[in-house]
Amino acid sequence: MDDITKVKSYLLSKNGAEESYPFGPDAMVIKVKNKMFAIASEQEDLVHINLKCDPNEAQALRDIFDCVKPGYHMNKKHWNTVHVPGDVPDGEVKRMIDNSYALVVKGLTKAVRAELNGDVDT
Repeated sequence: MDDITKVKSYLLSKNGAEESYPFGPDAMVIKVKNKMFAIASEQEDLVHINLKCDPNEAQALRDIFDCVKPGYHMNKKHWNTVHVPGDVPDGEVKRMIDNSYALVVKGLTKAVRAELNGDVDT
C-alpha cells in the first residue's frame, strides 16, 4: 500500500464503492451508498488516507503507530489519518480500510444494506 494506485485499487474493491472529487483533483473521496468511508490524497510521495474508526480503536492505533494521526479536517474522535508508507504494515492498513467501510455500511438502513449485498427480496 505504498502508492496511491494501490490504495485506490483496494478502496474501490469494496462492494458499492465509488470515487468522487468534491474537494478538487487532489483529494479522492470514496463513498458507499453516498456515505464517505475514506479520503485519499498524495503529497510529496506520501499517501494520506482518512478513515472512519471506532473512537477507542482510533486512539489505540494512534498510540501504537507513529504514522496514524487524528483525522485531518475531520472529527478527531471518529476519524484517523494514516500516512503511508510508514510504520503501519500493509495488512493493518487494509484492516483499517475494511473497518472504515464496515462502520459506514453498518450505519445504512437495512434495506440499503440488503440492496448493497444483492438481496432483492428484502
